[in-house]
Amino acid sequence: MRRLARRDHSEQELRRALAGKGHAEDVIEGVVTRLRRERALDDRRFAEAFSRSRLAHHGLGRQRIRQDLRRRGIARSTAEAGLTEALADVPEAQVLDGLARRYWSSHTRDAPAQRVRKLWAFLVRRGFPAGLVQDRLRALWPRWRDALEGLEPADE
Repeated sequence: MRRLARRDHSEQELRRALAGKGHAEDVIEGVVTRLRRERALDDRRFAEAFSRSRLAHHGLGRQRIRQDLRRRGIARSTAEAGLTEALADVPEAQVLDGLARRYWSSHTRDAPAQRVRKLWAFLVRRGFPAGLVQDRLRALWPRWRDALEGLEPADE
């Protein structure tokens, strides 16, 4: 309960933590069952809160969030449902725009054409879909849209 009081955890994270402390499998199963019944442990709620937090406060895109949720043991369908809910509240394009503007203003030593290419790579690494990145960068800096030519959107 102390662990869940600090922050939400996925069921898999909690199982790993309890196993790491040396608890028997039947004890772990009983704890997880009880916590689910009391609604203190809910992977769907965790996926939604995690996704919303990563979008709004960490500047991560959907692909990176999906990867992080899977790493935490969240089922694909549960992760997608939570991510969809979070994206309804926190628009990915808005997050991308803010992150792009901060990057642009803090990397003034690079020539603008080089800066826009580096920015594109930075945003794609952060998990934003390549097509969305290109669209937003072209809208934000139309003067440098030629620098984005040849940067093909990866399969999304």
